[in-house]
Amino acid sequence: MASPIPAFVLFTLTAALPSLRPPHCASPSAACQHGTPGQLTALYAAVCLLAIGTGGTRFNVATLGADQFGTARDQDTFFNWYFVFLYASFIVGDTAIVYLQDGVSWVLGFSVCLGTAVASLVMLVLGARYYKMPAPKGSPYTELARVVVAAVRKARVDIAGRVQYYLGDGTVVDSGSDGAPTKRLGFLNRAALITASEGTPDSPGGGHRPSGWRLCTVQQVEDLKSLLGVLPLWSSGILISVSIGVMAGLVILQALVMDRSLGSRFKIPAGSITVCSLAAFIAATPVLERAVFPLWRRATGALPTPLQRVGLGHVVNVAGMVAAALVERRRLSVVCTHHGAEEAPGWVTPMSVLWLIIPLGVVGVGEALHFPGNMAFYYQEFPKTLRGTATAMAPLLIALGFYLSTMFVDVARRVTAWLPGNINQGRLDNVYWAVAVTAAVNFGYFLVCVSLYKSRK
Repeated sequence: MASPIPAFVLFTLTAALPSLRPPHCASPSAACQHGTPGQLTALYAAVCLLAIGTGGTRFNVATLGADQFGTARDQDTFFNWYFVFLYASFIVGDTAIVYLQDGVSWVLGFSVCLGTAVASLVMLVLGARYYKMPAPKGSPYTELARVVVAAVRKARVDIAGRVQYYLGDGTVVDSGSDGAPTKRLGFLNRAALITASEGTPDSPGGGHRPSGWRLCTVQQVEDLKSLLGVLPLWSSGILISVSIGVMAGLVILQALVMDRSLGSRFKIPAGSITVCSLAAFIAATPVLERAVFPLWRRATGALPTPLQRVGLGHVVNVAGMVAAALVERRRLSVVCTHHGAEEAPGWVTPMSVLWLIIPLGVVGVGEALHFPGNMAFYYQEFPKTLRGTATAMAPLLIALGFYLSTMFVDVARRVTAWLPGNINQGRLDNVYWAVAVTAAVNFGYFLVCVSLYKSRK
């Protein structure tokens, strides 16, 4: 697995060595010197190494952890607590590390990150001899590509009547018998179809098995079908991440124009308000695991499946967007009551920023349902050879959702008057209502995908 250690080494050096960064700018209004090509190269290299390192460790570790458990129940529990610790690390990064970098020293902040990355690698290596690790069997993506190529090569083969399919190790099965490929995505079945020129591969008196690019096993065909069958369900999770991304950006704008004072000496940083969502996730997970799910089992006779948890997460997410719209509507009413919408953009609404905890908390509870549920579902439904890919499906949703959320906000700025420079003159509540409606429609799409999905089990 790739490691983020080289990235943090480079980040620490860019903060510590004057030659790797432009000179300090005394005043924001002064003409500040830009970084040289060499300095920018070092910075961008650190960012790229960090992306590669976190991509190679964060969710491969999730796969490795789930592989240590033999039952779906234990794997579900592992994913729940994996996300708890992941979100707890986000809170530490958004608060303590940011404080060190901004208030003490950037060198110290990056050094702490480097030290924790080294410590985590040491812990991983020390426990390596105790882990269950499947033997490597080559790239699973090559196997999937072979199925497509073999099916295309046999696109014109007549499959009318009795045909045979290859199971592997010289074993064949007749169409319609147990072990034959399923009928869904039937074109791919041609990859395992035995033609007259191939005979019975690897069996006594039979023909020699052709290249894997011409003949695949039924299991390889079904593995590709399971991956393709999951994609519609996976796509239904993109918009839920879009809604979270939209809120994460806009809630900071709300916090900037709300009363952030806690007592006479402390003021909540606007950028730290999103920590409330992470804290809600961490608080909700043990409650769901130890109280809600057992009650569900008593009422229904079984624990909620991963897809049921994902569906509940969709519903709670819609409720969070509605709560955000209602809180913003109340804020705008306070603006109009006290000073009017013509106030300057920096005017602070006499309304506590703690009101934002309500929508952020609801969204955090929704995340505690659908993110671990998604990861458990993909892990259990994907073939064993693709479990590393399975645990990467959830973060892909997050990444795509946050990218698309910027597009959503940009479109709202261009085609509506809801997001002016001064949000006291805008209708941010309408943005949240639009997101809530979109999320509700997406939940309907999710239900359709669930009704059409057939588990590989």
